Amino acid sequence: MTETNILDGAPVAIKKPKKLTIHNDVRIDNYYWLNQRENQEVIDYLNAENEYTKKVMQHTESFQKELFEEMKSRIKEEDTTVPYKLNGYWYMTRYEKGKDYPIYVRKKESLQAQEELLFNCNEMAKEHPYFKLGGIAISPDNKLAAFSTDVVSRRQYTIQIKNLETGEILDDIIKNTTGSITWANDNKTLFYTMKDDVTLRSHKIFKHKLGSKVEEDIEVYHEADDTFNTFVYKSKSRQYIIIGSSSTLSTEYRFLNADDPDGTFKVFQERQKNLEYSIAHFNGSFYIMANANGATNFKLLKTDDNNTSIDNWQEVIPHRNDVLLEDIEIFKNYLVVNEREKGLNKLRIISWDGTEDYYLPFTSETYTVYIGNNPDFDSEFLRYSYNSLTTPSSVIDYNFKTKQSEIKKEQEVLGGKFNKNNYESKRIWATARDGVKVPISLVYKKGIKLDGNNPLLQYAYGSYGSTIDPSFSSIRLSLLDRGFIYAIAHVRGGEYLGRSWYEHGKLLTKKNTFFDFIDCSKYLIQKKYTSQNHLYAYGGSAGGLLMGAVINLNPELYRGVLAAVPFLDVVTTMLDDSIPLTTGEYDEWGNPNNKAYYHYMKSYSPYDNVEAKDYPNILVTTGLHDSQVQYWEPAKWVAKLRELKTDSNILLLHTDMDSGHGGASGRFESLKEVALEYAFLLDLEGVND
Repeated sequence: MTETNILDGAPVAIKKPKKLTIHNDVRIDNYYWLNQRENQEVIDYLNAENEYTKKVMQHTESFQKELFEEMKSRIKEEDTTVPYKLNGYWYMTRYEKGKDYPIYVRKKESLQAQEELLFNCNEMAKEHPYFKLGGIAISPDNKLAAFSTDVVSRRQYTIQIKNLETGEILDDIIKNTTGSITWANDNKTLFYTMKDDVTLRSHKIFKHKLGSKVEEDIEVYHEADDTFNTFVYKSKSRQYIIIGSSSTLSTEYRFLNADDPDGTFKVFQERQKNLEYSIAHFNGSFYIMANANGATNFKLLKTDDNNTSIDNWQEVIPHRNDVLLEDIEIFKNYLVVNEREKGLNKLRIISWDGTEDYYLPFTSETYTVYIGNNPDFDSEFLRYSYNSLTTPSSVIDYNFKTKQSEIKKEQEVLGGKFNKNNYESKRIWATARDGVKVPISLVYKKGIKLDGNNPLLQYAYGSYGSTIDPSFSSIRLSLLDRGFIYAIAHVRGGEYLGRSWYEHGKLLTKKNTFFDFIDCSKYLIQKKYTSQNHLYAYGGSAGGLLMGAVINLNPELYRGVLAAVPFLDVVTTMLDDSIPLTTGEYDEWGNPNNKAYYHYMKSYSPYDNVEAKDYPNILVTTGLHDSQVQYWEPAKWVAKLRELKTDSNILLLHTDMDSGHGGASGRFESLKEVALEYAFLLDLEGVND
């Protein structure tokens, strides 16, 4: 007997009841068996779902191709990133026409010098359905490049080393790493992070000497607390190797002189619950961004190299209740601070001599700005990036002395049809059910009438304090040009309005994230941006949990839903500490071994709350090798929805059998999935060209 029957053309997974009991509470999971990745019957079921999706969407295949070619045609195929200089070389990444993967090159001292090929990912990817070059670390003497690759899409990278003078790949092969590599200053010692084979938690830092056997590598740090991850990097000053450990609510660092790789790491400041800090080194001092002593939105402090514990930290920029300190970049003569106030990013320039303190001017309410790659302390320029919902991305160099900005590169939108003046963007504020104002960023084609007949795609994420800034997308134009409004709901659970915005959308206040999204939807309908017949919702990963939750609560609000690599089976996943990410996320979702957290997350977990009622049209996408959200969560959810839903709306599951959380690896291959998603939405609107 197979595990898949076909009923009315749609796959129906066999029910195999599994009893799950904790806190004297019993759950029956009929589709638990779908977590057996190696079981051929599971593969058969996923393939059957793929075939069903293909069948249902078959009438849109030519439209999908049209959308794919349209989106691809806007992207400049022959392209080069803006060069940056590091340790005597200019580095850049190039793309060639007709090729999916980047080519990494460098030039010595001058941009007019002969180009030196580092890595051609098109050649490296030839034998693999999935390929990702993870990290590249150049040795201090510029002669070697340590690099990492993933050919499965589980984010388990293999490290190798290339001799840049001869082109030879050395025999050193280090498997199951995070892909990040850090050189000591002796040009022969490198540090890397290993992953746990089962949970994929980054838990150990090792030291490797060139030419030695990998199995003889020395473990320099073991992060034993399974709620923490560990990582290693070199300070911008190149003076220290730094090991970090982080959980949702706490961090800890160790440091070692990079000239002494065989020395002993020293703890910077011991971990404390609810103490988060990060460190940067410059001119004999460490600069610390920390939430110490109630600094919810973080403040900037400093201390000297030899006295790093918290009682030695001196305030540089104080905590402010209305300004979130997000990032800093240190230069020889200036400190640059990335702040967020009322949801908007601001770049603050402060001279070390105290004579200057000002902000770069930005006027829009729907823009994104962030500090770019600035590896050189002595640079007279700040490199940053700017874009908005209507303005393509630009890489800009700002001259500290002349106070002039130079656009080094502006994203080209090919095809001759794009004009940013044809689009309008704005920010509006919806009132949530508890009276809190929730911002929504909108973009649409100028001239549309707000009569309730516009199709609108509402997107949100809302977890981990991750802020979704309003940024430009040439791909999105395929929706805007066909009449769609695109909305980003900046719901609680992100940090758009500061750290407290995050704190009020996690743990036992997680439902605020869902309620905010729903209340934004109702506001958009009330203001006639759209209506229930034309409103669509979209979210991925933890944003996919948001999708599952809102359609359990208010399915009638949405015509259709896109759920990408969605996290849906919250209780079962958070009870299984063998699954990647689980233990490290207790501070985000709660630990269901605790009765209060168990019952709270069970009350919103999308999989546990599927009911016999009408649901919207739904397209779900996932990847078989996903390391962040396991494929079986969306597979189980779809199976349960098929069993219980009372409507005749479309329900589709598409599993990429070759990829993981990030989707297909090729530069353009991922557009095929976007074309499927857009065709799904547009078809529901009766648009087919």
